[in-house]
Amino acid sequence: MITVVVRVWLPDRPGALGQVASRIGAVRGDVLGIEILEQGADRVIDELTVALPGDDVVSLLINEVDAVDGVSVEDVRSVELDRADPNLAALAAGAAMAESDPGERIEVLCSSVQRLLEADWSVVLRGVEVIAQVGDSPQVEWLTAFLAGSEHLNEVDESLPNDLAWGHLISSGLTVACGRSNRVIHERERVRLSLLARLADALL
Repeated sequence: MITVVVRVWLPDRPGALGQVASRIGAVRGDVLGIEILEQGADRVIDELTVALPGDDVVSLLINEVDAVDGVSVEDVRSVELDRADPNLAALAAGAAMAESDPGERIEVLCSSVQRLLEADWSVVLRGVEVIAQVGDSPQVEWLTAFLAGSEHLNEVDESLPNDLAWGHLISSGLTVACGRSNRVIHERERVRLSLLARLADALL
């Protein structure tokens, strides 16, 4: 038994998700969870957490889902069997920050962002100073220049680069940013990061 996350694009019409779930069932898959990442322009992007009998049926699963009219698979990735619901994981991250020593909260924020967005790296900055870091971030000078040049953009704006997300801790004068190269960062994930940054700002 394995667990995978299937990211799919669906037409925003009644029954589309049910058709996808039926195809998943046809390969003996069990849908454990569903999250809507984006919705608009008559399209929906969903992430489905699915239990499968083995990795030998992954390609069959993709073919079955792709066969649904108007549906396409963006990404399939293996995850731990006990993968937490992303919303519960975000609440757990907030609780961890609240319960940690004040001097450790920035580190907790940084590591939580990396885990929640399954990012390659995350960093907390004060200006050009790195306060906390997980993984290998881009050159700090480039990153701070980019963030400064993007201050006019909303943190969940559709025009944002699809491999980078950030949240401003306005009262604390900090910015938390993260990135990943293997798949697009969608609106729901950006909102979760922005809210976690606001919570951290209130705790610092």
